[in-house]
Amino acid sequence: MKSGNIEQFKHLSQFRDLTDFNNNIEQWMIDLKAKFTKSELIALKRLIRFSAKVAGICNAKIQTLVSACHEAGQEISRSTFERMLRKAKQFGLIQVINTFKENGKQSHNVYVFQRYQIVSDSPTIDVPTQEAIDVPNNETSNLSKTSNQNNINKRNEKVSDNKYLVDKLDGSFTSSRVPTEFRDLVKCFYDDYKTIEELWKIIHIQTYYLSYYTQHDRLELAIDSFKQLVRNIKRGHKVRNIFGYFWGIVEKKLDDEYKSILFEVA
Repeated sequence: MKSGNIEQFKHLSQFRDLTDFNNNIEQWMIDLKAKFTKSELIALKRLIRFSAKVAGICNAKIQTLVSACHEAGQEISRSTFERMLRKAKQFGLIQVINTFKENGKQSHNVYVFQRYQIVSDSPTIDVPTQEAIDVPNNETSNLSKTSNQNNINKRNEKVSDNKYLVDKLDGSFTSSRVPTEFRDLVKCFYDDYKTIEELWKIIHIQTYYLSYYTQHDRLELAIDSFKQLVRNIKRGHKVRNIFGYFWGIVEKKLDDEYKSILFEVA
């Protein structure tokens, strides 16, 4: 890609506007802030500020960004900035795109912030196989019952291991902040309080700044999105991470709603 004015890279932005970008950054920071050192966070925050003209895009030179930190009284080294970039790329926060001058020589990079995805240090939750999820409705609950029975047996064997007990709490231990209707639906497939709460957390994050959304609206969005998740799995879609996949479904529905509102206004 050829180097050029920031407007040249506007098509790379993944955000509707600056507010959308800031909302995503807030959620990234909840998960990633502790993974960066103090100096690395200074570098990251400076990069975020330089990505405001075109939401989520920055084409400033590293030296320019480092100098800006120094001018603000926050002295960091170039190596610290580069270390921050390596971490951010590893976590999926930033994509780095190389650019080239007219003569073919490499120019400075373009930094493209990515939309928020769930970052979790816990083991990935297994997605039901095609065969498992296609069983008749009256047999579906047997999957949960079998899993629960195995969990109970393991708890009896390791009753002294408190961490194990906490990790294996079923859907009945879900926080009261999660609507009962959504909890009862999800627990038919994932009878685990962590899974249910994480899925509802996605709904909360995605609708946090939608002031016109009522709790009933959120519930309808959550149920409809989860049903689509299950339908897609039944149809053979490969889902490696249900949280990231669920996030994408919810985001698509809200984007469609947003476009519909714009169309009505126009």
